[in-house]
Order: sequence, then C-alpha cells, then structure tokens
Amino acid sequence: MPGTLAGEELIGMEPASNFAFEMSYCGSPPQMETLWTRWNFEPLLLSVLLIAAFAGSATLRNAGASRQWSFSAAWLGAAVLFISPLCALTVALFSARVGHHIALTMGVAPMLALALPPAWGRHLNLLPTLVVSTIALWIWHAPDIYAASFTHPAIYWLMQFSLLTSFTAFWLSLLRAENAVGVGVAALSGAMQMGLLGALLVFAPGPLYLPHLATTAGFGLVPLEDQQLGGLIMWVPANLPLLALVLWRLIVMLQPAQRVSPR
Repeated sequence: MPGTLAGEELIGMEPASNFAFEMSYCGSPPQMETLWTRWNFEPLLLSVLLIAAFAGSATLRNAGASRQWSFSAAWLGAAVLFISPLCALTVALFSARVGHHIALTMGVAPMLALALPPAWGRHLNLLPTLVVSTIALWIWHAPDIYAASFTHPAIYWLMQFSLLTSFTAFWLSLLRAENAVGVGVAALSGAMQMGLLGALLVFAPGPLYLPHLATTAGFGLVPLEDQQLGGLIMWVPANLPLLALVLWRLIVMLQPAQRVSPR
C-alpha cells in the first residue's frame, strides 16, 4: 500500500475535504472501526420495504413458486443493500458504490424480472431496454452527476430507482424474448458497454470522483486504487450474469429439436 498520495490526489484533497455530506442519504463517510454500527433503520425505508413485501405477496399469491421465490430474493437483496452497513460504506468508497450498483442491476433486477408476468417481457423490445439501461448506467457514473447523488436524498433515490427500473426492464426483455439470437446480441452488447466503462475507470490517469478523494484512507486505499477496484468490479464480475445468459441461450440454440415419436 502506498504511503503517500499521488500528486493529482494531493491537489484534490483540499476541495475534497470541504465536500459536504450533510444531505447524503447514507450519512457521513464511516471509519473501519465504526462501519458495523452503521445500520440504516430509517422509518420511511422500512415502511416502503414492508409495503412492497405485502403488495408483492398479495399480487403473487396465485403465481407459480418460481415467481414467488424470485420476488422474495429480490426483496431480500434490496433490504440488504439499503439497510446493511453497505449503504454507509458506499459513502466512503467508490468501489463499494459500484458493488452496490452491480448487486442492484445484476442481482436484484433479474430476480425482480423473473417475478413479473412473463407476458410483459414478450411485449418489450430488446433495443430500447438496452439503450435506456446503458444511458442510466453511464449518466450516474459521470463524475459531476455521481457527486450530485451525495447532495440530496431525492437525487440518491432517483439514481437507485432509475437503475433498478431500467435494468429490470432490460432483464425482463432478455429473459422472456423468444428471439435467441437477438437476446444473445443484446446481452453481449450490455456486457461490452459495462466492461468499457469499467476499463475507462481502471485506466484513468487520476481519480475522478470528488466525494471519495478524502474518504478512502481509513480503508487502506488511496482514491485512485479505490476507483480502479470499482472499475475492475464493473469490468469483470459484473458481466458474469449477462455472459451466463448468452451461454445458456447458445446451448439452447445448439440443442437439436426434439422429434415427436410416431404413434
């Protein structure tokens, strides 16, 4: 671990130290020793989660077991993301915020898509859902817009909501579309754009995100290392669900059609 910050990081430390976290939804940046005390039991969040649980259970009471389990997994994943100390950790580390976004878009979103009526996916077009989810991902990782998400809870929740809904629609179109070739191309395109964004973050010459210039030291990272770690998360593991979907579709395509035995 480097003992000093790079020159570019030192230049950014003074304005970074003045970055205000008073309106940050997840609070101020935690330290390693206080992280596990930073559970988020905000009444409004808990109320929304409880309402979602009751509404989902009531809506899916006559649905198949797979849809019910998928909704339960999506709900549990969302609860962990926003209640656990991971919420606070995303204020200190860019890599934690990236991991949070990936868990939301590559974990919660596909589970929620599987819980929705299959017919909805057959009415969605692959290209628009790919474009909208890509735009949402890139916009919220533009440095200035990313920094704005720390300045007011409304912006924070707009970010989370837009990422979740756009990627749920994308996954719904991927999982339910009948055009296997189109699904493969769309999934590969989604993986490629996410990998490109991750690579840009890994190879950036300096740290890009003002909120984290003075918050990473307590976790043994300098800002550029934290940014590179976030880029690696987006570049490699984030793409695994999409690549697994491509592989599954390829296997289905290559399977010979079942012959109907004569009677």
